[in-house]
Amino acid sequence: MTAPSMPLSRPVEAKEREERNRLYVRAWLYVVLVVLLALFLVGGATRLTGSGLSITEWKPIHGVIPPLNETEWHEEFDKYRQIPQYEQINKGMSLDEFKTIFWWEWAHRLLARGVGFLVALPLAFFWLTGRLERHLKPKLLGLLALGGLQGFIGWWMVASGLSERVSVSQYRLATHLVLACLIFTATMLVARGLAPHSGGPARPRTRRFAGWLLVLVLLQIYLGALVAGLHAGLSFNTWPLMDGRVWPDGLLTIEPVWRNFFENPKTVQFMHRLGAYLLFVVSLWHVVAVWREEPGTPHARRAILLFLLVLAQAVLGIVTLVMVVPLHAALTHHGFAIIVLGFAAAHWRGTKGAYPLPTGIEVRN
Repeated sequence: MTAPSMPLSRPVEAKEREERNRLYVRAWLYVVLVVLLALFLVGGATRLTGSGLSITEWKPIHGVIPPLNETEWHEEFDKYRQIPQYEQINKGMSLDEFKTIFWWEWAHRLLARGVGFLVALPLAFFWLTGRLERHLKPKLLGLLALGGLQGFIGWWMVASGLSERVSVSQYRLATHLVLACLIFTATMLVARGLAPHSGGPARPRTRRFAGWLLVLVLLQIYLGALVAGLHAGLSFNTWPLMDGRVWPDGLLTIEPVWRNFFENPKTVQFMHRLGAYLLFVVSLWHVVAVWREEPGTPHARRAILLFLLVLAQAVLGIVTLVMVVPLHAALTHHGFAIIVLGFAAAHWRGTKGAYPLPTGIEVRN
């Protein structure tokens, strides 16, 4: 008589359970990404409409409740009338006009708070029910911590425009946007790492190139934030020449020289243009390089799509510039930059392959 064999279905069941848990966590993270994109768009609209200083206090809890009657609206309006932006730009605006800018900023803050709950509550559920792999826990806790830091950075940014300036500091605006982009990128990287990868990892050179492309996209968004902070897009509205020249005058007029790259509107816009050209060339070269080394692979096809997204974003940037930054075009350009960033992050993670399963078995294609 032979001894009974162990059931063969257990490894299969374990694999299916892990894949099912990954599917749930991935779906949750994709929902977070969609809400983050909405937050980017509302934040962009808040900036473009000049609404970011309409709420002059930071109330993380009580600030959820907007003014509920005329008395409270007048109290809020009186606080706004005490800052330089009102005195120098919006003096004489009506209460109804104030309500318009107030609602943009309030919606931005409310959505930011909502993202915090959208991350924290499902994270607690997945953690307590044992659906999170060990390596995911520090990554997701890090995302939650970055979200809390972003709330502080947001107020630090707003505070820069409440006493001596009529708008927020471009340095702080860029910090706020870049940190938001890092949160978005990290969320995408984790979500993509949990997805099945049919093509397997790419060659090391392809992975490195894709990683540097992601860095270039982040750098270009940073330069765009400086442009927004200095309102540099509202001047020099010609393309391809700038002030009728390839190398315009007045690029290095501020002393010391390094300040021109952060405080001179002409220099900042010039650098943003150069960044766009560089990103276009590098993404095109990435297509050529991947198709030479790994033709027909998912990595090569993603490289083409990434280049097309970069091209579309460049066209949107040119249209926004020559139209002198109308709200709809500027907001589209802003939002599409985040889409390019998200795809660049997904592409880089795709070249690395999926996270290995805890059991050591491969993810089903």
